[in-house]
Amino acid sequence: MEKLHIIHTNDLHSHFENFPLIARFINQQRQLDLQKQQQTFLFDIGDASDRVHPLTEATMAQANIAWMNQQQYDAVTIGNSEGLYYDHQILEHMYDRANFPVIVGNLYESQGKLPAFAQTYKIIQTNAGTKLGILGLTAPYLLTYPLLNWDIRLVQDVLPALIAKVRPQVDVLILLSHLGINTDRYLCQKYPQLDIIIGGHSHHLLPTGTIIGKTLVTAAQKYGNYIGNIYLTLENHQLQTRTAQTVATKSLPHLKTDKKSELEYQRKGEELLKKQLVAKIPYPLEASPAGEHPAINLALKALEQVTNTKAAMLNSGLFLSDLPAGIITQNDIHQQLPHAIHLMKTTLSGRELWRFLMEVNKNRNFLRHFPQKGMGFRGKIFGEIILDGVAINENTRQVFYQGQELDPVKKYEIALLDHYLFIPFFPTLQIVGENQLLYPDFLRTVFARYLAQKFPLKVGAKNDRH
Repeated sequence: MEKLHIIHTNDLHSHFENFPLIARFINQQRQLDLQKQQQTFLFDIGDASDRVHPLTEATMAQANIAWMNQQQYDAVTIGNSEGLYYDHQILEHMYDRANFPVIVGNLYESQGKLPAFAQTYKIIQTNAGTKLGILGLTAPYLLTYPLLNWDIRLVQDVLPALIAKVRPQVDVLILLSHLGINTDRYLCQKYPQLDIIIGGHSHHLLPTGTIIGKTLVTAAQKYGNYIGNIYLTLENHQLQTRTAQTVATKSLPHLKTDKKSELEYQRKGEELLKKQLVAKIPYPLEASPAGEHPAINLALKALEQVTNTKAAMLNSGLFLSDLPAGIITQNDIHQQLPHAIHLMKTTLSGRELWRFLMEVNKNRNFLRHFPQKGMGFRGKIFGEIILDGVAINENTRQVFYQGQELDPVKKYEIALLDHYLFIPFFPTLQIVGENQLLYPDFLRTVFARYLAQKFPLKVGAKNDRH
């Protein structure tokens, strides 16, 4: 009887505070498995990195790759935090130093070639000669991947051929799925040839897995809060039993050094970002929606400049800190705007712009304290809506663009964020907006560039605050 133990992580999102606990668990399980004559495998299901953490931002995920190298992963797939949060060239070389294979079967170069860092499948042979087929798929964001010059393909366009190619060669077929629980459930019914789907993306927890049809589906929530375990027994390379179990990271023994490690990851990232000087501002740039909020006003102007528009909108919840007078570094910018959010230029007719701004006005009070989550947002609340170049008369419901009342049929342009397209509060944008999403730069990149232009550093400037 052959026994296998698969350990899996998903959606770690650079939660370095859990990394020491996960690393110890992996090492301890490997030692126990040796005693049980049970072979161990380790997989990650994507979104391991997240640029919200300063060390990931400063190293462009190389700190994450280094940690994964130390854990000796057997294979990983990528998530949208890898695929969409870095420009094309950075992702192409993100895994240059990885000692593990990256399995992704639905991401291609725009010319149709497989990326140099990826392979569509891998066959792993166990010590007993059993062959494990490993497939990997990532969520196919058809709107945004092409903006980074990637050819992302639908699951149904690639998976049948992969199964047809790999299934006859292997004893056990495993899919590393950064697709979400709903897609995983569908795949179980559509492709019974899959023995195991290890899931992620939708941050769901399946404490003991679930069998759907002939397929075991597992997932370990998010942030390293849980670690997934799958136990297989085989006889003559034929699968006999499959069980799954998740372990809560908080239930594992903590060491005094864990907090020190977490703080060291944070400190190291911040120190690297502090070395990157941006601008020297003559006065504090406060971001509170009360008062004049000069930081938000300047960010609005930055949006207008990049999009070549005369109007813009931002929400104050994006701005998590103020910028003090003096030398500003990339660490200051990152602390203020840690979000994975891009700019968007939207064209609407006067009638459509009026409707959009009525949606803004209608939802304004609700959104002021709304705990916004997801879609790249890394703050706590949506906050106050701040407009520039457009104004609403509350009494008459008239809208003015650059001081002129809207012409219902004239076309108008406004600078926004792609975030506003993806959240449900402004349906006009998705229904009738001519939306030009501007990738790869995040909002903070655009804002930092604008500050550098408006408040340039002198040659040889040094950080006078740190």
